[in-house]
Amino acid sequence: MSHTLDVLQSLASSTLQQGRGINTAGHSRQPAEPLELYDMEGCPFCRLVREALTDLDLDALIFPCPKDGDRYRPLVERLGGKQQFPYLMDPNTGAALYESSDIIEYLYQEYGGRPAPKRWLVRSLRTAASVAASLPRARRGIYSDESVVPEQPLELYSFEASPFARLVRERLTELQIPYTLRQCGRDQWQDWVLPPLRKKLVPDYAPSQRNRVTLMDRAGRIAVPYLVDPNTGVEMFESAAILDYLEQTYAR
Repeated sequence: MSHTLDVLQSLASSTLQQGRGINTAGHSRQPAEPLELYDMEGCPFCRLVREALTDLDLDALIFPCPKDGDRYRPLVERLGGKQQFPYLMDPNTGAALYESSDIIEYLYQEYGGRPAPKRWLVRSLRTAASVAASLPRARRGIYSDESVVPEQPLELYSFEASPFARLVRERLTELQIPYTLRQCGRDQWQDWVLPPLRKKLVPDYAPSQRNRVTLMDRAGRIAVPYLVDPNTGVEMFESAAILDYLEQTYAR
């Protein structure tokens, strides 16, 4: 029952995002080295950057920085001079930025080959919508819990507005577990068909988005979230199962 309530609350957050963080419009190039985003899932300003990452189809190495976290927050202060989030580091160019609006403009110019869309420039409206999307989940994905540090970052196939993937990202934030975010934004109408119905309604479905192609090859079907843990060899679908796995493997 608790997980069902979490899903309903997360779905409400996705609804308040008003369709952002679902589709991908693509990029002009992929970074050679992964972008590094210091982030907390429940922060409305961080959400704006993650929505842009989905729109641009850009993966990123996420370093979770929940409030009172002691793992990556001090590192951000050493690197940039203050504990403020989001904080983006691009090892490909040496760029390091605070402020969601600056990060978004940088991502579109550097990897989208175009200015940020006008909808990103109305900052007050975008921020208000992102704050509203945070309300149903209240304090989740904000505060830290004790955990074991994995030797290697995990991998999560996700797109920003997925209500199921959000639950996993929240817990990864709380446990301060770094992970590579593999974007799985939708780029064709067939992607909108729910996974349980896709085989029946679209029998010739073939994904075109790069990480969806990889996921199909890797797991035989496409659904998010999908977790890969290189530390244990575990790979799995289903948010409830992934959350149980994280508790048993990394939570103290």
